[in-house]
Amino acid sequence: MSATRRQVLARSGSLGIGIAFAGSLSELFAGTAAAQTLGHTGYGPLVPDPKGLLDLPEGFRYRVLSREGDQLRSGEGPVPSNHDGMTALPGSRGRVHLVRNHENRNTAAVPVPTVPGLTYDPQGKGGCTALTLDSRNRVLSERVAIAGTAVNCAGGPTPWGTWLTCEETEDKAGTNGYTKDHGFIFEVDPANPHRSGAVPLTAMGRFQHEAIAVDPRRGIVYETEDAFERPFGLFYRFLPHAPRGGLGSLRAGGRLQAMRVPGVPDLSSIQETGATFENIEWVDVPDPLAAQTPIRHQDFGPKGITHAQKLEGCYWGGRCVYFVSSFARSAEGSAADHYGQIWRYDPTERRLTLVIVFGPDTDLQLPGESPDNICLAPSGGLMVCEDGNGAQHVFGVTRRGEVYAMARNAQNLGTPQEPEWGEFAGVTFAPDGETMYVNCYTPGTTFAVTGPWRR
Repeated sequence: MSATRRQVLARSGSLGIGIAFAGSLSELFAGTAAAQTLGHTGYGPLVPDPKGLLDLPEGFRYRVLSREGDQLRSGEGPVPSNHDGMTALPGSRGRVHLVRNHENRNTAAVPVPTVPGLTYDPQGKGGCTALTLDSRNRVLSERVAIAGTAVNCAGGPTPWGTWLTCEETEDKAGTNGYTKDHGFIFEVDPANPHRSGAVPLTAMGRFQHEAIAVDPRRGIVYETEDAFERPFGLFYRFLPHAPRGGLGSLRAGGRLQAMRVPGVPDLSSIQETGATFENIEWVDVPDPLAAQTPIRHQDFGPKGITHAQKLEGCYWGGRCVYFVSSFARSAEGSAADHYGQIWRYDPTERRLTLVIVFGPDTDLQLPGESPDNICLAPSGGLMVCEDGNGAQHVFGVTRRGEVYAMARNAQNLGTPQEPEWGEFAGVTFAPDGETMYVNCYTPGTTFAVTGPWRR
């Protein structure tokens, strides 16, 4: 274990954001389009939105693309609740396919409408909707992409232009009214959902899925598990039998493995940014379908397995996979406390490195805690969705490690005396890098944000 460099950022204005990071953040983006742009600073203070929806820096503007309860353009029913993970994929003639998760449980106010050929379990209220946008972010179509799933939290895009949507539940048939087992990954083709249908990718495991990232060269799929109770979740990789990919290729099956960091049973115990672990091990999962025992409870042998609380965002950058632990609390069973970690795994070197740590020397009530969904930004850094206490933000992290507020949810769900704001989710950029798309979870709202991104 070695720390190559550690830097703790000073407070910035009234935000009071604390973050530690290893080395230069440029290394996170090596080999990516983001590395070719500048992005040394933020975009200035947030300007209050007179409409009370979304506060942005001066020079930026937003368009509301879709809102919970409005009618889908397809006429299939209302726009479902609980907008969560999302991606933007290129279409023909400059169009963009935006595919969006709905983290609906059985109590959801507005379920995903059931559609013949696209419904897995008629009693499931989750799923995905897909929007097709023109080059000016005008909505051309909006329809159901998959239905009858449950608690669709995050997921990730594939190199072949589809979306893998993840169920964050382990409920089995007969639980909460479901007629089928849940806790799977499903592939969604936003351009033509009936091509992908509603088929669970069972070999990729049944657990509380959060997000995925695909190694474009090897075809390996990395998966995070957001488990709420001890033992906490695991970090997985799926070795497909058809590694060249393509729509439906993951149905051919493969091997599911979990990551073991020798001598580290809990990632929260690592507090030094730059801490590096060599010779990472991958252990076959005994029962990927978790027929009797949840995977994280299964026997991985005398050496055990490595757990982490709140494993959430996951993405591929350069030659490495990055994943997020949103927070860890010793009072809830973690080995130590933090307000967010970002880890990097290099599969070529079999090396794991702690790149970023948020807190815990920051104030819990201030912005900057509990990073959730993350993505690369055309400014050359990260965009991080906040899911914590107080006002909720999308934060940018520059390649120099500077943290700035990019957006703030101005929709007060509480009262003036006791305000409450919904989390952000699903931050992603258009293929040309000119538009940031992001969701407010509640009330479900999808925004397109444009402005001087490459300034």
